[in-house]
Amino acid sequence: MRDHAAQLLQRAAAADPATSFAVQLPDGSQQRFGPSEPRFTLRFHTSAALRRTLREGFLGFGEAYMEEQVEVEGDWDALLALGMRSALNGVSLPLATRLRFGLQRLRARDTRRRARSNIARHYDLGDEFYRLWLDESLTYSCATFRSPDDSLEEAQAAKLDLICRKLRLEPGQRLLDVGCGWGSLIVHAARHYGVHAVGCTLSRNQAALAEERIRKAGLEDRVQMRLCDYRELSGRFDRWVSVGMLEHVGRAFLPRFARNIRRRLRPGGLGLLHFIGKDRAGPGDPWTLTYIFPGAYLPSLPEVLGAMGRFGLCTLDVENLRAHYPLTLDRWRERFERQVREIRHAYGERFVRMWRLYLVASAASFRYGECRVFQVLFGHGSEAALPLAREHRFA
Repeated sequence: MRDHAAQLLQRAAAADPATSFAVQLPDGSQQRFGPSEPRFTLRFHTSAALRRTLREGFLGFGEAYMEEQVEVEGDWDALLALGMRSALNGVSLPLATRLRFGLQRLRARDTRRRARSNIARHYDLGDEFYRLWLDESLTYSCATFRSPDDSLEEAQAAKLDLICRKLRLEPGQRLLDVGCGWGSLIVHAARHYGVHAVGCTLSRNQAALAEERIRKAGLEDRVQMRLCDYRELSGRFDRWVSVGMLEHVGRAFLPRFARNIRRRLRPGGLGLLHFIGKDRAGPGDPWTLTYIFPGAYLPSLPEVLGAMGRFGLCTLDVENLRAHYPLTLDRWRERFERQVREIRHAYGERFVRMWRLYLVASAASFRYGECRVFQVLFGHGSEAALPLAREHRFA
């Protein structure tokens, strides 16, 4: 195993000769690579941790890190960038691991029954946990930055307003927000654009807090919350939106989701899908799907546009916000680390490590990997129209 580890480390170093790093093996010996002082040091405490990382790539490394069998000292971003460029990225998992992961994905498919438990595992951890590191509006999706110096609050408010402008919201219109989280968008749209909004979520925690925020804003006459699956909604709306929810639909249910949009959006109405996706279809990351987002699937842009087109939803505009998500995730992680003692006290060390890895690895997947953030503006039928120029998108 030592020789195999040495070969892989040499290949990793060759993939990015400018990145200097060090690796400490379980026997205490240390190997250094690169032309200067190490930007990070990986310390493997057990042979099992090293073996799992070599055999299973990020899945094995992530599990070993959660179990405190490996430590990372220094620059996480440099480590993950190197990992994505090296032989350990895309490693072929052992057959037993692939079978286990395949069975797990099958069990986690987002049927009506399973979707509720999948959502609860992530979003019902407790509002206080998310309050510790999200912005005040509890907007849990990619922000939009005019400048890297923008605060998280400024960037999230800018994202909410960008969506409203793209949808060309006007007073009196009916807006449906599918997967509305803690209600930041529906409150913003009602307060600043005068719409009548309905939001739905499967998270009991989110629904309860969103209703409280609606009451405090004095918007009960114009904003409603529904604790239900998107497949249980009824009625027709002038505008339709979903931010960060499509990832939880599942590949098999994309056509059904698109058909449901058509049923809810009146002919000529506008809709917007904001989602994490990829340029091409492929399996998800086993570690993230096991520990962070069970049942999730990151669709490719062609998959989404194809499903929508089958049901008469006409694509009007597509924007890739990929560069904005690492900035968002960096700010979330900074806030997370400032509150790490409180989080550790409430949830334990394993939980802290799991979420730290999720935040840093997610940022790297947008900076160096294949993850994208798409905003797709569409209309119900070809009669849905936008101005010839795009000035309406800008404040």
